[in-house]
Amino acid sequence: MASSITPAAEPVLRLDLGHGGPGRVLGPIALSLLPGETVALTGASGVGKTSLLRIAAGLDRTFCGRREATERLAVVFQEPTLLPWRTALRNLTIIARITEDEAQCWLEKVGLAGLGGRFPGALSLGQQRRLSLARAFAGAPDLLLMDEPFVSLDPALATDMMRVFEDLRTARPCAALIVTHVEAEAERLAGRVLRLEGRPARLVAQDQKAGAYFQLSASGVTTPRS
Repeated sequence: MASSITPAAEPVLRLDLGHGGPGRVLGPIALSLLPGETVALTGASGVGKTSLLRIAAGLDRTFCGRREATERLAVVFQEPTLLPWRTALRNLTIIARITEDEAQCWLEKVGLAGLGGRFPGALSLGQQRRLSLARAFAGAPDLLLMDEPFVSLDPALATDMMRVFEDLRTARPCAALIVTHVEAEAERLAGRVLRLEGRPARLVAQDQKAGAYFQLSASGVTTPRS
């Protein structure tokens, strides 16, 4: 008789970092993200949140340990990394490899309808961040990495940007790791909240909502929380 057990989903990101030695920011860390899961990474400024995100993105290969990640990933940096010599429309079509009609649709989704002909320098910081978010989702990633995506925005604009992110995530589900120092953002957006503390930093605290998957960082065991 065939088994009725459903196999566990394979993580889209798995990190198993050893101690980096003297002067290293990060200590031993084990972290996994499942498909569709949104995790927030919190901690004090300078503790190593961005360092961990860069390792997850494959941008820093000087760490000791193992990194396994899907090839379909996108990164939204704290400072929008847009092509300044290309219009908003071209920033989408070139990087995400989509048609102009598709790009126009993405601009509308993030509240930039009619601004496709503008260059990044003619957009406000909030508009640049909207464009970066559209570009990331337009590439249809399985994993989205975000570094303080709403920092330096006034509260009303930050709230609106979080709504845009939630709408895009609902329409195009993907796993997401969000670095933020704002606890309210973490609680609103993530099903699981991790905290980095110490020197070198470790994952010392976690909070997960009902039904979220709970990653035991010390053992690497993943279990659903009841």
